[in-house]
Amino acid sequence: MNLLERAAPLQQLLEWSREAEAGKGRLVLLAGEAGVGKTVFLRDWAGRLDRGNRVLLGGCDPLSTPRPLGPLLDIASVLGGEFERRLLTTERRELIFQHFLSVLTQGRHAHTVIFEDVHWADDATLDLLRFLGRRLDQSRTLLIASYRDDEVGPRHPLRAVIGDLATSQAARRLVLSPLSREAVRLLAEAHHIDPSLLYQKTEGNPFYVTEVIASGVDRVPPTVLDAVLARAARLSPPAREILDAAAVIGTRSEPWLLEQLLPDRVEATDECLNGGVLQAQEGRLTFRHELARQAILDSLAPPQRLVLHRRVLQALQAHPHSGDAARLADHAEAAHDTQAVLEYASLAARQAITFKAHREACAQLARVLRHAQKLAPAERAGLLEEYAEQCWITDQPDEALQARQAALRLWQETGRRNREGEALAHLARVLVGMGRNAEAEEASLRSLAALGERPPEAGLAFAYGCQAHLRMLNRDNHQAVHWGQQAVDLAQQHHDRSTLVLALNTVGTAMLLDQNEEGRAFLERSLALARDAQLDDHVALAYRMLSSVAGELYQFARADQYFEEGLRYCAEHDIDGHRFYMLAWQALSHLYQGRWTQATEVALSVAGRPGTAATSRIMALVALGRVRTRRGDPEVWDVLDEALAMARQTGTLQRLAPVRAARAEAAWLAGDLHRVQEEAQAVYGLACDHQHPWFVGELAYWQWKAGHAPSTAPEMAPPFALQIAGRWDAAALEWERLNCPYEAARAYAESAHELALKHALRTFEGLGARPAATQMRQQLRELGVKGVPRGPRSSTRANPANVTPREIQVLHLVRQGLRDAEIARELGLSTKTAGHHVSSLLSKLSVRNRTEAVREGVRLGLLPPGEPEDDR
Repeated sequence: MNLLERAAPLQQLLEWSREAEAGKGRLVLLAGEAGVGKTVFLRDWAGRLDRGNRVLLGGCDPLSTPRPLGPLLDIASVLGGEFERRLLTTERRELIFQHFLSVLTQGRHAHTVIFEDVHWADDATLDLLRFLGRRLDQSRTLLIASYRDDEVGPRHPLRAVIGDLATSQAARRLVLSPLSREAVRLLAEAHHIDPSLLYQKTEGNPFYVTEVIASGVDRVPPTVLDAVLARAARLSPPAREILDAAAVIGTRSEPWLLEQLLPDRVEATDECLNGGVLQAQEGRLTFRHELARQAILDSLAPPQRLVLHRRVLQALQAHPHSGDAARLADHAEAAHDTQAVLEYASLAARQAITFKAHREACAQLARVLRHAQKLAPAERAGLLEEYAEQCWITDQPDEALQARQAALRLWQETGRRNREGEALAHLARVLVGMGRNAEAEEASLRSLAALGERPPEAGLAFAYGCQAHLRMLNRDNHQAVHWGQQAVDLAQQHHDRSTLVLALNTVGTAMLLDQNEEGRAFLERSLALARDAQLDDHVALAYRMLSSVAGELYQFARADQYFEEGLRYCAEHDIDGHRFYMLAWQALSHLYQGRWTQATEVALSVAGRPGTAATSRIMALVALGRVRTRRGDPEVWDVLDEALAMARQTGTLQRLAPVRAARAEAAWLAGDLHRVQEEAQAVYGLACDHQHPWFVGELAYWQWKAGHAPSTAPEMAPPFALQIAGRWDAAALEWERLNCPYEAARAYAESAHELALKHALRTFEGLGARPAATQMRQQLRELGVKGVPRGPRSSTRANPANVTPREIQVLHLVRQGLRDAEIARELGLSTKTAGHHVSSLLSKLSVRNRTEAVREGVRLGLLPPGEPEDDR
């Protein structure tokens, strides 16, 4: 079939190819539903390239558990040499990523790389896409990643990668749509098929259309399965045997393997190729589409599939270097071979962990556990602990908790109190991560009791560290240092580098929170040790604590320095968990320093991302809620209500205090003094118990503003104490020293002097703080000040079109080229609601289309400068 209705996307892809050859590397995300013709489209496009342009093709397979870095394994044999050796022998995937990047960027030749079907990609491959997408813009590489957009929902791992690459200079999007009714009519009439019925049944899906036409029947089959089977029915029995075996082998079948299963079937294989049900591609036999393979596979009776899987497994086991562990584990389980499952799935899990393909490691360990009933209790407990760790990393806290509890029961059955104690400490870490702090406290104490019965060993160091971590999270800083120092001493005795790094981190954090600058040395040592040991996650954790603690103590200049270093490190090493927490705190730093546009943009990049950790999301929502409060934007209570619900689950001061303070401020600007008092008082006692001067100070301040100043309080942060004492001038100077212009203006606003009040008004107006500016004008008029301006016209405000933060978020997605349905998936909205937001944007910006909206958004400062993606 000729490529109908593909001229425009072909031209676009050729243009991006030319840009890449000129040194502006591109990562193209090629989307389309299953069967829309992405593979055919790419082959046609590749055929139009210069003959000297080599295309490196790798794919992701629909195994029940994908093989880590599958596309690189496909490409390795083509690149050969040093790259293939490193891929097969290097244990650190970061080195593999760097070496592959160097292959693409060194030399004078341009490179074209295609990763097909990345909706099936493993974690390591997705991280590779993220890694390359952030670094290709200065190369001569065109990387195309195709995927089924109808299978990538809001929580699909690929969705997060697409979101992360949205701001990349290299990233582009291309969507292949189904054929139009007219195109289907042309094809149908040429083969004497009812065009209306064909379009109704296929909805323009090219694969289904061609299968119906090729099926040779004079009617339109009701399903793809029927069309494929009608085509297969015309094969001879030997050819059908080849087709069945190929379906069981997988997406790509090696000729030697088919020959091993079905000897002397050369003519039958040729019949499959000539009939178009199989095709030859790079030395292997493939189906025209995975839908066709699945249709053949589904048509096989279970006993027939079982026999074929057993024969495939035996052939792969007998052939050296014939298949990776993930593939062997897949066939082993389908063949009901328990011993082989235990061997190959365990090996596949270890390989996946090495490549940080944690979802795949999790799935392989789950496969092992399904077949582990006859293993000894201690061995099963060890497997459960490995599985729990991978579940935790992949954000499956409920599964992680169940696995930790099951491992604990097994250790209790064996009577090994040391392993029981270690299991309890790990259980506590899971529980606190789920916001179940009371249960975590209980588990931690039980852990200390069990491990304290024996001479001190490495497991006790971890238990000490766990208790220190709990105390630090709850801002019991003195106790955190006590327990953490014990963890440090014991970890050093047992040369436990990982526990030592974490314990130093906790001790340093607690000391800094207690206003003890000596804690910085502990954190810096934790950072240095983690770097030396190449513990990348621990390095990022050190930056996370250094930056967020500085923010919590209003040391924003210092925080910004750590944000810069930490975010750069996380980007270089693709560590997104800690990166998003730092971004949430960076949004708060922007907020306090008066950079509200940046605060909104950064906060939305965290809050708008599916699957963001609760701790990161809470702080991003606080930043977003406070910006909206201070600007007088809508949707304030939506985000603050969500933040409170999440903070309550943690039960910790460090989450509850910022949320309650933000809510008190929102109530104050709304004129609801009763609610101001209610919000500020809710966790004031908790802040006093933990003697946190900044939390105590702000919560006491809002109670004072509501007319209910606390009668007694522990030490407060100086600017709040000065304001409550009526020393607005000294407080304003302190806020200015801290570079908090809004807080300084709020202090000036507490004066009775005209000059101070006018200074506050100018600051509020400059920041775009409409509610505070309105209150200030009213206050000046009440004092009898003449000539008080009525306020800036809407055209001179910071947001001249009065675009809401939600509409700004939509505008960013419009800039990325997303349509209404994609915007809806990104934001968790209905397509209709997303369409309303887009229409509202066009109206407010007085533009005719999306491209003009992006340009106007850049002109007005609603978007950062840059080339609008719709025009690319």
